Amino acid sequence: MKSPGSNPYRETEVYIVDGRRTPQLKTRGAPGPFQASDLAVGAARQLLLTQPFAPDELDEVIFGCVSSGPDEANIARVIALRLGCGDRVHAMTVQRNCASGMQALDTAASRIASGQAELILAGGTEAMSHHPVLLGEAMVAWLGQWNQARSPGQRIKALGMLKPAYLRPVIALLRGLTDPVTGLSMGQTAEQLAEDFGIDREAMDRFALRSHQRLAAALEAGHLDEIVPLHDREGKLYDRDDGLRADSTIEKLARLKPVFDRPFGKVTAGNSAQVSDGAACLLLASAGAVERHGLPVLGRLRDCQWAGLEPERMGLGPVHAMAPIMRRHDLDSGDIDYWEINEAFAAQVLACLEAWRNEDFCRQALDLPHAFQPIPEDRLNVDGGGISLGHPVGASGARIVLHLLRVLAREDARLGMASLCIGGGQGGAMLIERIPS
Repeated sequence: MKSPGSNPYRETEVYIVDGRRTPQLKTRGAPGPFQASDLAVGAARQLLLTQPFAPDELDEVIFGCVSSGPDEANIARVIALRLGCGDRVHAMTVQRNCASGMQALDTAASRIASGQAELILAGGTEAMSHHPVLLGEAMVAWLGQWNQARSPGQRIKALGMLKPAYLRPVIALLRGLTDPVTGLSMGQTAEQLAEDFGIDREAMDRFALRSHQRLAAALEAGHLDEIVPLHDREGKLYDRDDGLRADSTIEKLARLKPVFDRPFGKVTAGNSAQVSDGAACLLLASAGAVERHGLPVLGRLRDCQWAGLEPERMGLGPVHAMAPIMRRHDLDSGDIDYWEINEAFAAQVLACLEAWRNEDFCRQALDLPHAFQPIPEDRLNVDGGGISLGHPVGASGARIVLHLLRVLAREDARLGMASLCIGGGQGGAMLIERIPS
């Protein structure tokens, strides 16, 4: 049996003091009102304003982002400077596709656990509506020839070589959601899992409907108090996730056409995560920093695991990442109070739930002696997920950890598991423990 590995935080406690996030704003075909750094600064500023220390007392700022703009190179440093952290507070940007925000938390926690830092602002941000539209290689090559042309004759010759096809834009967002090794889009990998586990269209649509219903209930009950309102340059207020379809029904979802495997596929825009803009951040601290500043504590990071698997089945990444954590701590599903599995696709989450309790899969793919108990659906994504509130790829890993802590506090519970699938065939998971006030 393969070793489940070791707990990266076992030597030193890593505490989560608090966190904030922005509303997640659905992309609607045009650049949104905020750049990725705007979103991160908006969330982090409000978080830091509630702390008893100045921003320049941070040791480091770490943010995940998949595609920052050309004016936001090393976006974490841009964020730190805009927050008033000063020149001394260094910063770095990390990237692990859909789990970039969780990678930022893991990197920060590892630095605290090793004694290299005591107080780190970490999180993720993504403005998917601002992902660039690029020129193809043929057009770039032609522009090089044009720049080298000096005489009128050379320029006329260069113009004669320009073809209309060169002007076809490259949509970076679509390229980024396609695996470059397998050639499969993320939606096609979800179709593969639906085939593997016999998940039908109705089950996907019902899961999607439940996501919207749960988000609507959470908003009505005021359960998303981690959200920081934003104002754009015209003064317009953004104070809630705007992708909610409160009037969604199973009949409306059933009328949507498949997107990734036409005409016979099952994965639609309605049962997939929304493309959106958003940011989330958390403040991580050592025991010494907590004591020195008198910080309240939401919880602590108990463990983290990263896993690799076939890119064609990347959606099963949460199962591969969560299982070693469960083994290390001798846990079964009933020991976890609440779960967050990022909703990249309804088919993907449903496949994870099936694989988790499947004896053959757990023995053959996870090298376990037996399957886990089923994950209770009433303890999973209790306030909705990526299908209803969006999936800004750089931010989601931080958002689900933050919200899971809020759920644990609200329900007076102790243990939570947050996990994501990752494009390219990976999975990430974090075990979170609430510390009562």
